[in-house]
Amino acid sequence: MIGVLGGSGVYELDGLEGARWERVTSPFGAPSDAILRGRFGGVEYAFLPRHGRGHRIPPSEIDYRANIDALKRVGVTDLISVSACGSLREALAPGTFVLVDQFIDRTFARAKSFFGTGCVAHVSMADPVCSRLHDALEAAGRAAGIRLHRGGVYLAMEGPQFSSRAESELYRSWSCDVIGMTNMPEAKLAREAEICYASVAMVTDYDCWHPVEAAVSVADIVAVLTDNAARGRQLVAGLAKELGSRPTPCPSGCDRALDTAIITPPDARDPALLGRLDAVAGRVLQVSRSEP
Repeated sequence: MIGVLGGSGVYELDGLEGARWERVTSPFGAPSDAILRGRFGGVEYAFLPRHGRGHRIPPSEIDYRANIDALKRVGVTDLISVSACGSLREALAPGTFVLVDQFIDRTFARAKSFFGTGCVAHVSMADPVCSRLHDALEAAGRAAGIRLHRGGVYLAMEGPQFSSRAESELYRSWSCDVIGMTNMPEAKLAREAEICYASVAMVTDYDCWHPVEAAVSVADIVAVLTDNAARGRQLVAGLAKELGSRPTPCPSGCDRALDTAIITPPDARDPALLGRLDAVAGRVLQVSRSEP
């Protein structure tokens, strides 16, 4: 099942066959919204608007754990993150779609792990995105005539304010390519949940570093969002053809990320925490999974 997390401007997924909104509960909190279920080309999709319909939830108040847990509970195996972002590179002009492959996490006010006291785990984030999904996105983008740039470093900032010029220049000196507020801890949590993950960063502006372009504003972003959102929906719909069959196990190892991650021995694990981990880590913890 292909999951889609829609960012700014992407609040629905048009054209789904048998589309219906379903409420899913999570032991980690309330997901951003109901999940839109349906099919493209016979392939199951599950869409969740990250900020909720009507863009009600700011980046720091999104319950990222509840969102990833809910998507795992309905059966998502391959997750595409679609989000608006600022560009830190001249070549990545507004309207460009960047297939992010690395992250720098500068957020500080968010729960970043499903695990904790009573069951400790450390997953590898060396390669945080699934190369198979990047291949599929690249092919779907070419077929749709969408300008894609493969590879890039995403700087995740806390927000909700935009960067200062000093911050923007600092991130450029770190060789970051785009900046946004939502891909972390989302990518970390998808890895813990053993879901294949890929990020499509849709450039809307040049942040505030550019010597000629005006500093970013909401008005500027909205002006680009409509076109980006339409092409973003077209891109994810095209994945049905590219991901119609899924190799098992995942060639990138995404579906086995917890194999060597849990350090707490079975006799020291907290049963209450294990109960909350039934969906994201039931495979390795051998706990029964509850129905959504």
